[in-house]
Amino acid sequence: MSTPNVVMVQPQTMRVTTVQMSPNWSSGMCDCCEDMAICCCGLWCLPCLECQTASDFGESCCLPLIVPSASLALRTGMRERYRIQGSIIDDCCMLCWCYPLIWCQMAREIKKRKGIAAVSTQNYTQVVQY
Repeated sequence: MSTPNVVMVQPQTMRVTTVQMSPNWSSGMCDCCEDMAICCCGLWCLPCLECQTASDFGESCCLPLIVPSASLALRTGMRERYRIQGSIIDDCCMLCWCYPLIWCQMAREIKKRKGIAAVSTQNYTQVVQY
């Protein structure tokens, strides 16, 4: 005669809050005072900021230094990944006229959104047989 399966732990629900970010940039182009470390890095060593930002975004750290159009590609990719409103024309114009400020803005955006992941509510059941 076989023994019946006994459930030792009842089903449990784990609830995790999903963080919704705005469809806009979290800081403006000229909001450098929000993060003085990024601002100083952009002012005194812009290539270092470009490399760090590209790396934080998941791209090769050398990409902005080697590929001339990488800045536009990274900004457009960032808008797509974070669902930020805008257009490639806006990105292109801003990078042409406000290059260091835009890199500072992108670095602040990644820093604010880094580690935020959408997690849904999950149910799980653990069955222990004796």
